[in-house]
Amino acid sequence: MALPTPPPSSTLSTEHSNSDKKYLLAFILVTTLFFLWGFAHNLDGILIPHLRKALQLSNRQSSLVDVAVFFAYFIMGIPAGIILKKWGYKTGIIVGLLIFALGVFMFIPAADSREYGLFLGGLFVLGCGLTILETAANPYATILGKPETSSARLNLAQSFNGLATFLAPIVGSVFILSGKEYTKEQLAAMPEIDKITYLTNEAASVKSPYFILGICLLLVTVAFYFVKFPEIKDDAVEKKVSLGSFLKVFQYRHLSWAVIAQFFYVGAQVCVTSFFIRVAIKGGGIDEKTAGYYLGIYGLLFMIGRFAGTFFMRFMEPQRLLAIYSAICLILSIFSITLAGKFVVYALGGLGFFMSIMFPTIFSLGIKDLGADTKSGASLIVMGIVGGAFFPYLMGWIIDFYDDDIQKGYYVPFICFFFVLYFGISGYKVPNKINGSQP
Repeated sequence: MALPTPPPSSTLSTEHSNSDKKYLLAFILVTTLFFLWGFAHNLDGILIPHLRKALQLSNRQSSLVDVAVFFAYFIMGIPAGIILKKWGYKTGIIVGLLIFALGVFMFIPAADSREYGLFLGGLFVLGCGLTILETAANPYATILGKPETSSARLNLAQSFNGLATFLAPIVGSVFILSGKEYTKEQLAAMPEIDKITYLTNEAASVKSPYFILGICLLLVTVAFYFVKFPEIKDDAVEKKVSLGSFLKVFQYRHLSWAVIAQFFYVGAQVCVTSFFIRVAIKGGGIDEKTAGYYLGIYGLLFMIGRFAGTFFMRFMEPQRLLAIYSAICLILSIFSITLAGKFVVYALGGLGFFMSIMFPTIFSLGIKDLGADTKSGASLIVMGIVGGAFFPYLMGWIIDFYDDDIQKGYYVPFICFFFVLYFGISGYKVPNKINGSQP
């Protein structure tokens, strides 16, 4: 079966022949990026409760892990798009991987010093690298094929992000979580030397997995440097880029709503995963290690949901599937707030399955028919990921306000899913073009 060819509005720029085989190689290479940034993101679900314990933080303070990573998306969104427009996808990917690796390696001195500020600095740098990678890889995956199958193709690539969602919590549970946690009263009663040893060992457990991740990133960077792969260049792309050239794409109504929907969706997803282990312990009554493995099962359901969503989109329009899944997530959010015992964990697992298609579907619908503005639109949608910085912090504040009642915090993702539902019902619609421009 022949592989799809690029859209008529794009031309393929490469030193080699435009063979179908090169499209396959490009897609495989880009798909590895989805796994890598998914792995980094989903270690955060382990990192947040772990640093809360190792550095003796409040819920609100521990949520700064998400603030550091996702605020970087907001800061780097437009610069990432400018990098892509000036130097193309391949250079952007290499730059993103190097910045990503730098942030990962910063975890080693942070763990040695037990300085939360260094951890947050490393996470911010890591997030800057991820911003560039996501801005490049998401539109690149949609362009490598027929426009009508862009949502399904992006969901397929994002399925490997889902694989990371499953594997990262398992790896984190094995190599980072010790299963030992003491109350403030127990720590206060410890001899000072035992307390320091315990907290130092807890902080140090992050070094090995993050060091190995950093080495893997450098190896992938080398592969991207030496392997030739197609570069998509838009015929109408501007040679001079500016802030104004980016902001003008907000004239596209469906893009504006995609940015809003992505802001609330990412906020909801990060809230669910960041506090998963704590709600599994307090609401579900299970121990720390087991909670970490349950987070891995949540990731497995997320991965299955991605593959299932890719299949369902053969028979159903992506926006309709998005609306249905959003409505189900609203119901499951209520269950996570009101139920008790392991039923809470089951509800969260269901959220993993039904949230799985949201990011790639919102993304692909948001950049539909943007033409030469695709890269600008992609960077703005990626900027919407800053919702992952805002909503978990709000959730942590609510939990602390209600005396560590984790389940009350899940009203935050419940509200977020209403905006995703609206995008699936109406916000996705592309207005009719008038004289070649959006009304």
